[in-house]
Amino acid sequence: MAMQRSVASNSRESDDGVHGNGTRTTDTNMAVEQEDAAYYLQQVTLTEEPEDDYQYEEIPPEDDSSISEGDENLEKIVKIIEQQNEDLKVATQECSLISEQQVSQQPEVIDDFFRNFLMNMGMMKTLDCFQTEWYEMLQRGLLKLQDVGFVPDVYSHNQLLENELKNVKKDLENCKKVTNTASETLVKLRKERDFHRMHHKRVVQEKNRLINDIKRLKKHYATFEPTLRKITEKYNTALKHKMLTSLEKDRALVQISSLQATLRSLERGQDLPIAVTSGYKGHRECKKDGPSQRVLAEAREQRQLSDPDSRKHLLSKHPKDSDFPIDTRVNPYLAQMKGTPSNLLRSGGCKMTKTLKVHELAVSCLALHPRKQILVTGSDERLWKMWSIPNGDIIMTGEGHSDWVAGCCFHPSGNMLATTSGDKTMKIWDFAKVECVLTFTGHLNAVWGCSWHTCGDFVASCSMDNTVRIWDINSERCRQILRGHIDSVNSVEFLPFSNTLLTSAADKTLSLWDARMGLCAQTFFGHQHSCNDANFNLKGDTIVSCDSYGILKLWDVRKVAIMLSVDAGPHPGNQVVFHPSGQLVIMASNDGSVKILDLPTAQLHRLVGHEDAVQCALFDHKAECVVSGGSDGTVRLWT
Repeated sequence: MAMQRSVASNSRESDDGVHGNGTRTTDTNMAVEQEDAAYYLQQVTLTEEPEDDYQYEEIPPEDDSSISEGDENLEKIVKIIEQQNEDLKVATQECSLISEQQVSQQPEVIDDFFRNFLMNMGMMKTLDCFQTEWYEMLQRGLLKLQDVGFVPDVYSHNQLLENELKNVKKDLENCKKVTNTASETLVKLRKERDFHRMHHKRVVQEKNRLINDIKRLKKHYATFEPTLRKITEKYNTALKHKMLTSLEKDRALVQISSLQATLRSLERGQDLPIAVTSGYKGHRECKKDGPSQRVLAEAREQRQLSDPDSRKHLLSKHPKDSDFPIDTRVNPYLAQMKGTPSNLLRSGGCKMTKTLKVHELAVSCLALHPRKQILVTGSDERLWKMWSIPNGDIIMTGEGHSDWVAGCCFHPSGNMLATTSGDKTMKIWDFAKVECVLTFTGHLNAVWGCSWHTCGDFVASCSMDNTVRIWDINSERCRQILRGHIDSVNSVEFLPFSNTLLTSAADKTLSLWDARMGLCAQTFFGHQHSCNDANFNLKGDTIVSCDSYGILKLWDVRKVAIMLSVDAGPHPGNQVVFHPSGQLVIMASNDGSVKILDLPTAQLHRLVGHEDAVQCALFDHKAECVVSGGSDGTVRLWT
């Protein structure tokens, strides 16, 4: 204990020399003197003694480990050794536990206790005074270290307990904060749960109300079915009566005409010639007028002869106006519908065999000569060009439009070409004269497309001004203005060997028109977006159309109903064309491909090769090759 106190005092004095301010030099000198001195607990002198005189003590053998001579057995010896090892292990464990319990902390000296207390409380001035007075007393010898003593363990334990208590209080505060946040979160979650429960109940109530409304509407709708059946029956009977009335009217007109002729012959004593329309120029092979047409012509002539006002009206009519042909003719190309397209064409296995760089800007339209392998291309360069395909030799160039060329169409004879443009005009070009022979002005906005009547005397044009105009080539004037669409008319097409006209417009509708009367005969509703193009099949009983979202629709003309709808989007479809067999449809798409729809299987295939949007596409004369023109200024042939 004396040695421990001396060592502790030395270490304490060295530490106090650091903390004290006024006695740093004195403490250092004392520490040097103490380091030079030696400390002894008890001085002992060891002398060497001879080993021979040393008396060794005899240790008696233990009874447990002794083995009798008669009981010398190997198994018993092994068991005894194992038991002794186990006892030894138990004894060592008990000794370690006892030693751990007997270890105590080193007591703290009173002056160190005061220093630590003052430092913890921040009383540095008091600490300086204490150290100054302490070391002065030690230096004078007024204070003996043996009389200082130690702080009882209770105080040190109390300090440790106070520190632990502070830590526990901090942990408690943190736990309280966490508990408060958890309780707030729980309250929020409960409120959200209640809100979602109320919302769920409200949704369930609305669902039940809607279900009840649907059931009520179904019952209400069921009451209309018999009424609709009655109305349809009345409509069918009215149609039958209308047909019978028209037949009776024709019979009455025949009788009237015969009676009028008889009266005229009786009054004048001679027969008068009767004017009969015999068709139109260029198609003398058509049939003669029917009985109703002849009766109407005779009545018209009789009114002209008897009424002077009607003669004035006849004289006001343009003398070069052409007459629309009759609608009883048969399309001679219907035999092509018996053929079938090739398997490669139906499966989209065509390969690009030719690429022609025809324009620097986009190719906006294509037109194929009725009989020859000659192709006309229109472009945004304000001109059109004529090419020989598949060689790609240029034949002719037409310049005259002041804006982009939007559409082109060959005359049925192949001797003239009609072109439409963004300059609001349509021009007629004569290949024999190699010049523009007619320019039709009248549209108020850009003219999108054109189509020739089969007789070749009329050409129709569609425009962004929501109208379609029918122009007479012979009298060089507009004969009809078709009004009915409420948005831009994007395409126009004559049904071959007929006076029926098909239009598609940006108002999402298709319309059938009677070109002679200028009246809309039927309107097709079903597209959800702007209709960009529409076309007939050869038979004229099916229409195909495409819109600005790439939706293809097939329409039954007789039933005025949709037969098939195919989504080929989302890119717009710019032009659609029927294969002569009526089993395939091709569409020029804005995604740079030509899409082929096989109607029997409703499968869609793609021909990819253009570097930009495909604006137009068509079949060649043999219907074995697809010709496409795109915004990349090229024409590509697929065979």
